[in-house]
Amino acid sequence: MRVDYDELNKTVLALTEGETDTVSLMATLTCEVHHSDDRFDWTGFYRVVAPDLLKIGPYQGGHGCLVIPFSRGVCGAAARTREVQLVADVEAFEGHIACATSTRSELVLPVVNGKGDLLGVFDLDSDLPDAFTHKDANALAALLANVFAEAV
Repeated sequence: MRVDYDELNKTVLALTEGETDTVSLMATLTCEVHHSDDRFDWTGFYRVVAPDLLKIGPYQGGHGCLVIPFSRGVCGAAARTREVQLVADVEAFEGHIACATSTRSELVLPVVNGKGDLLGVFDLDSDLPDAFTHKDANALAALLANVFAEAV
């Protein structure tokens, strides 16, 4: 099954309407995105908890890395640069952190609130190589911007 981004957007926005709690928003978004597409093997957030430091949660899938510094991995790169990381082959990404040996490709998007504060990153892993597209990145970036605009 492939995600229908229009339908996903409607569902997530309806479920999160009026909510401003960051963890509640992350948990709801993770659940809906994870179950929307068979390509998504691991789906979740790494939250900014200190300067240059991310911690896991909420997420769905197998275990993940508990702590990721901004200086390491695909998630760290997304947090450090505030740019989407679309990685077709994680083995080719210098400094990739192998939280799960099954991961072959990854899409990581920075998450900011309406004030421009970096809240964390949204990480999608797939056990398929080259699983993610620019369409995925653009649709998810727009969804994140809508959901977290009022987050605190």
